[in-house]
This record gives sequence, C-alpha cells and structure tokens, in this order.
Amino acid sequence: MSIDHKTELLLTATVPTVLWKLATPNVAGVAMMTAVAFFDVWFVGRLGNQALASLALVFPFQALMQMMAGGAIGGGITSAIARAKGSKNSRSAQIIAFNGLLIGVFISLVYTVILGFFPFEVFGSLSDSKEVIDGAIKYAEIGFGGAILTWLFFVLSSIIRGFGDTYAPAKAIIIAGFFQIILSGLFTSGFGSILDLGVAGPAAAMITCYAFAALFLIRKIIVSNSILSFHNCFIDWNSISNILRVGGLGLINSITIALNVVIITGFVSEFGVDALAGYGLGSRLELMLVPIAFGIGAALTAAVGTNIGAGQYNRARIIAKAGAFVTFSTTGVLGVIVALMPWLWTDLFIDPGTAVVFAASYLTIVGPFYGFFAGGMSLYFASQGTGKMIFPVLVNITRLLVVSIICTLVVLFQLEIKWLFCGVSIGLLVTGIGQFLCLYSSPWKKFI
Repeated sequence: MSIDHKTELLLTATVPTVLWKLATPNVAGVAMMTAVAFFDVWFVGRLGNQALASLALVFPFQALMQMMAGGAIGGGITSAIARAKGSKNSRSAQIIAFNGLLIGVFISLVYTVILGFFPFEVFGSLSDSKEVIDGAIKYAEIGFGGAILTWLFFVLSSIIRGFGDTYAPAKAIIIAGFFQIILSGLFTSGFGSILDLGVAGPAAAMITCYAFAALFLIRKIIVSNSILSFHNCFIDWNSISNILRVGGLGLINSITIALNVVIITGFVSEFGVDALAGYGLGSRLELMLVPIAFGIGAALTAAVGTNIGAGQYNRARIIAKAGAFVTFSTTGVLGVIVALMPWLWTDLFIDPGTAVVFAASYLTIVGPFYGFFAGGMSLYFASQGTGKMIFPVLVNITRLLVVSIICTLVVLFQLEIKWLFCGVSIGLLVTGIGQFLCLYSSPWKKFI
C-alpha cells in the first residue's frame, strides 16, 4: 500500500477499519515489547531479591527514556508528519522527519551523559544499599551508554508511522524482540563461564537488538524516497518548533510518569529491600501497560493528526473515543485478574517470602485501576494528534502531585505501606478520568 493510499484510508475508511489496520501491527509490536519486559524480570528474578531491587531502581529511568523517545518526541514527530500529510504537504513532512532525527540524537546524548557517566549520583539518592546501587550502575552503564541506539529506533519508527505505515516498525520490534529475549537469557545467566553479565544482561541485549532494528528501519527509509530525500535534509526551526509543540510538552508528561515511580520507589525503599523488590515486581506490570496503551495510542496519533490536517475534526474525536474504549476494556480485565489472583504474576518470578507479600498487596490494591491508567494514556496519545497538549499534560502533573502528597502523609504519620499503594491507585484514577475530560476541553470543542 503506497503512502498516499494509507493517508486516504485514514481519512475515509470506517473507524473499526482504521483501528484494525493501524493498531493491530502496533499492538503486535508492543506485545513483543511486553514479552521482553516479562522475560527480563524473570531472568533477573533468578538472581535473587537484591538483583530485582537493582532492576527496580533503574527501571523508571529506562521506562522514561522509552516513553520520551516513543511517546513524547516520537509522538510529536508522528503528529507533525501526519498533519502535514493530511494537508497534502509531502515536502514539509520530509523536512519534519529529518529534524525529528536531529532532536532524537541530541536528547539521547543527554541520557548518555547523565545516566551513563554519573549513575552513582542518581541511584545513590534512591537507595542506601551498596549492593543494590552497584547492580543498578552495571545496568545503566550499558543501557544508557548506548542510548543513541534506543532513540534512533523509536524516532525512526515514529517517522514511518507518521506516513501511515505501522507495519514496518512492528515487524522490526517483533523480530528484534524475539532475539532480545534469547540474548537477555544468555547474557544474564551466562553461557558456561562466558557472557555472564548478571543484572546488566537485559541492558546488553536491549542495546544490541535496537541497533539491528534501527538498521532495518533505515533501509526502509532509504528505499522509499517518499519518506525522506536528501534535498529535504536540513535544519528547519519551524519543523523543530512544530515537533516540540507536542513533543516538548510530551517530555514533561513522560517525566511526570517516571517521577511517580521514582518518588514511590524512594518511599518504598524505607520499608526495606524486600519491600522494594516486591514493589518493583508489581509496578513493572503497571508500566508494562504503557506499551499496550501506546500500541493503540500511536495509531490514534497518526489517525487523529491526519484527520485534523484534513479538517475532519468530528471524525478525529470519534476515532479517539473508540481507541480509548478498546484500551480501557482490555487492560481493565487484566488488572482485575491480577488483583484477584496476584500469584499468577508473582509466582512467575520469585519464591514465596516477604517480597511476594508486598508484590501481592500492590497488585490487589492497584490492579483494579489499570484500565483507567491505560485508557487515559491512549487518550493522551490521541491528543497528540491535535497538536495541543497543555490540558493532557496538566492531568498527569496533577497525578504526580496527588501521589506525592499521599506518599508524604504515609511516611509522616508512619502508616502501613498499603496506604501508599492506595495513593498509587488514586493517581491512576486521576489519569483516566482527567484524560477523558480533556476531550471536552477547549482544544476539542471544535470537534463537536
């Protein structure tokens, strides 16, 4: 299917067809990303609670980088390209694509400098355990030292999605994810006395596979002159501004999501290593919902953006609601299942003990609200297509403030950890309801 035919599909096909054509490849891709995250925890879990605690320290920053690359800056790139294609301005779309690459490379270097070279200063502020911090540092030196490869993959994927092709990025991540699982197991557990990287194994596997996936997408772009051509590769401040109007605010949003986990991680660590390991196991399932929401949400960004560019405002809003409902339903069922039967998740990774008790408590309290969180995130991605992100970002800032206040009160009054988990649940509820209400705020009123 050509680029123009893909744009026409977004503008004229039925809403179920649009969601099926765009979201299905994305969901397949993020399903593989979810599988990778699952096996990373499983492999590291074999190393013990201390290794799981190290992974809990580093995971919010890894998730933040992926959310920034794929959801924030990536969403800004997809939105800007889609709106340009919807208005039939192919040259502008190509210029935006190149400048999106430049932005991605620059931010990746920031990650490399901060977390690749100064990890002790970062993780030392979250834990007092030298062993736990050492494990997190080993992961960070590899995972963030090669941050440019992660960013390159996600930015290239966002460019191609902006042109209406969700199949190529999905194909890249599915194949890369398959090999990442294999390499993660080998690098973490070792192959004899070779390649025994311990907790840093998943980081080495991730960087290796993102490198090959990025090469696959570069080839895709080179072959298709309609995506990027040499004479449109120059710095254009209007294109950068167009991307950052969405992606810049998206960076704030990604930071608030990760800060939620970082702040809670800091408070949970006060309850001991077992509590940190248990919380890390439970919260990882929560953050694994972000890729699921992104699977449908990235499709919504492209679909909404293209229809906005074409002036089809009401159709864009209908697509957003439909995608959010699908996300809310699927993740909501998952959340209820793990809330009722937390052992389905916990028993996969760690043996019975104190850490399991903390993880089960977290899932029982927070699980029923997973649907609100994921549904809200998909609406956030849909809002990226409008190019106006102030209200959606304010919703997640509100969530951060609410959770921070509750965590502070829990520690101040020396309450049980379950009340801290209740604060997390309230935060997820704020995300879902707040993002839904954004559909009726000023940026969306034109769609009525």
